[in-house]
Amino acid sequence: MKSSLLGGVAVAASVFAAMTLGMSSSAISGERTIHIAGFGVKTGVVRSFGINTEAVLKAAVLHVNSTGGVKLADGSTGKFKLTFYDDRCKAEEGISVVRRIAGTPAVIAIGPTCSNVAEPLFGILQKKRGDASDSGLQMPIFTDTAIKGGLAKISDWAFRNVPNEANMYKALFAWLRTEHPNLKTVFGGVEQDFAHSRFTWHKVMKVAAPAAGYEVVGEAKWLLADTSFTTQVRAMKKANADIISISSHPFTTCGLLKEMKRQRVKPKIIVGLTSSSSMETLTGCGKAAEGIIIPTSFAPVTDAARFAAAKTAEQGGSTDLHSASAWENVMIIKQVIEASSVDAKADTVQADRGKIRDGLAALKTTKGLIGTIKRTAEGEADKPFVFAHAQNSQWAVLHDPAM
Repeated sequence: MKSSLLGGVAVAASVFAAMTLGMSSSAISGERTIHIAGFGVKTGVVRSFGINTEAVLKAAVLHVNSTGGVKLADGSTGKFKLTFYDDRCKAEEGISVVRRIAGTPAVIAIGPTCSNVAEPLFGILQKKRGDASDSGLQMPIFTDTAIKGGLAKISDWAFRNVPNEANMYKALFAWLRTEHPNLKTVFGGVEQDFAHSRFTWHKVMKVAAPAAGYEVVGEAKWLLADTSFTTQVRAMKKANADIISISSHPFTTCGLLKEMKRQRVKPKIIVGLTSSSSMETLTGCGKAAEGIIIPTSFAPVTDAARFAAAKTAEQGGSTDLHSASAWENVMIIKQVIEASSVDAKADTVQADRGKIRDGLAALKTTKGLIGTIKRTAEGEADKPFVFAHAQNSQWAVLHDPAM
């Protein structure tokens, strides 16, 4: 009888030990997992944007988790867990991805890359927070890359940490007018089938240049997948403008610049699209891009910016105007979670999403990698920026408007 009893105790002890060993270290330590989702393009011509964003998100999450994690409502510590999805820069796939994310424990989604995904995607979100008659998704989306103007106003659940191009190009053309008063004319080139580049030429550059006193003497158009730019450059050559303003992404920007070099088109100044202020442009056509001027909200000019860039490089990515915002987004989300009594429990996912949404909406300023970022009532950002130019296949700061 005694040996049976001892045998039972031994079995129970073994079972308890096995259960204890089977527990995750986070369960034993009281840590909780905070699920966040990232999504963007990792397929096609602009795939490098999504690849870099994922690398930055991984680096930022690792940094947060290794430096104390996130403090939750009851004093527990939370650690981020990232899942990244490829939306292929297609609206229907972006919508499908976010619907899938909404069915997971993720409390927020960071993305997308492409404006032509963001605009319809924001349309499936609940327009007004708390509207019981609106069955739209109640999922906070914090965009790091899609930059077409004014999109966050589509939904109370949509937020962006992207530069304000209207402010950037207004400042750039005004500065050029002051620095080069002898220059009079601008010729524009636009990647017409991409939402961001099309919007930036027609609604931003083409407005900012005349406002600064320049005459727009023509424009040329092409498509994202184009590889020949002979006709467009002939039109540029014929116009003989002082400034060529190119609103296109790295792949077609490089194709155009190489053709300009071949046809010996040499304007006094070339202005580029914000999205082309990346290493992809310099890798693809460093010599042809020499001297191009682009306003950008990221440059490794502060300790914080250099640190983020180094950590991202460890993950196989690079930081630029777009991907750097993903780092800032993770830090902002940490700040909001800690200030908003988020629980990060299996049964509080939807409540936590609402708390994070409200926390983002309440922000007036946030810390950015190169300075303080102002937040607008519509969920947009007013980010500090500099004018960069390509110099010896590197980006260098040409001018800081804040100085």
